[in-house]
Amino acid sequence: MKLSVIAAFSIILIILTVGEVISAKTKAFVPSVFVSAVLFLLGFWTFLPPDIITQGSFAKPVVFLFMYLLITHMGTLMSVSELLRQWRTVLIGLAGNAGICLLALTLGNALFGWEAVVAATPPLTGGVVASILMTGAAKAKGLTTIAVLATSVYIMQGFFGYPITAWLLKKEGKRLVDLVRSGKVVIKPEPRSLGAMAAVKQSRFRIIPPLPEKYQTPYIILAKLGIVAWLASQVAPLIHVNEFVLCLLFGVIGREIGLLEEQALNKANAFGFLMTGLMAFIFANLAEATPAMLAQIALPLFGLIIIGMIGMAIMSILVGKLLGETKEMALSVAMTALYGFPADYILTIEAIKSVSGNEEEYHYTLNQMLPKMLVGGFVTVTITSVIIAGFFVKLL
Repeated sequence: MKLSVIAAFSIILIILTVGEVISAKTKAFVPSVFVSAVLFLLGFWTFLPPDIITQGSFAKPVVFLFMYLLITHMGTLMSVSELLRQWRTVLIGLAGNAGICLLALTLGNALFGWEAVVAATPPLTGGVVASILMTGAAKAKGLTTIAVLATSVYIMQGFFGYPITAWLLKKEGKRLVDLVRSGKVVIKPEPRSLGAMAAVKQSRFRIIPPLPEKYQTPYIILAKLGIVAWLASQVAPLIHVNEFVLCLLFGVIGREIGLLEEQALNKANAFGFLMTGLMAFIFANLAEATPAMLAQIALPLFGLIIIGMIGMAIMSILVGKLLGETKEMALSVAMTALYGFPADYILTIEAIKSVSGNEEEYHYTLNQMLPKMLVGGFVTVTITSVIIAGFFVKLL
């Protein structure tokens, strides 16, 4: 079915809107990303053309541009001191992925066989890169069903991760809000800007003076973000680091030295649209999950996801307890492996909004939870999953 660009765009946005409305009505008990994923899946099975996301102009080149800008922007939400403080989060994320691998390679191997486990485990520990690597390796060996399994794990794991994480984050958010309301935590009455990660406005590393307000226009802000992201993409292959990881780090540095504004995309009035495009692109993967495909691989697909999540829960909660983190926050950090950015951001914001009674509670809870979820997502999805996939490809 061929739709006009504006018709495809409108249908995509209607589905995303329904997810937002249901999330708001249920106070994030049913997260918007879960609702939207279900609606897209049912739509692809019935009346939606499989390429509706592309028809709506959310194709790869544009969306990858969005990714560069969004991830660099995320760096402007964090200070260097905050990033260094997240070493516990890094260890918890690594523990969660280790738990997935350990239980999958033992119990999963005994139940579903070596090839299924090797192909499915890397996508379960992270994002699309791991899925692409394992799918390609399986196809190269003529293992068509195994290749489908690797793709399906990546597509379906979010259905488990979204609602469980939403529930965990709401529980953690309520705990933090209760600390404020009971007086156990006293918040200083200094102004806090949306998304600021417990950092002072004036960075001690600033070497570039702030631009006058009249020059902080969308064009200038986006140009600076683009330049920083481009520099990260050029440096990344030289030091053998994932370019999106470097975009995040360069965003942090850019903000610290004064080159980038805090919350850059928000100030450019571009954050919402870029996030919309990225979410639409992610749901495009659901077009591949046909009913026949799911029926063929249902048992190993859901079995390995459940086994992996159990291993993840055991290891992340154990390490989190040793590091003084609540089990809800530790498991939420580990579960970013099931969906990554931007779902980790959206789920956290929705949970915080649902439990906060005023702006003071909102910003305190945001500063406590969002840095952990963002760093957790980059550790599990962007970094660890690619390393795991590179190793597991040799085992297939």
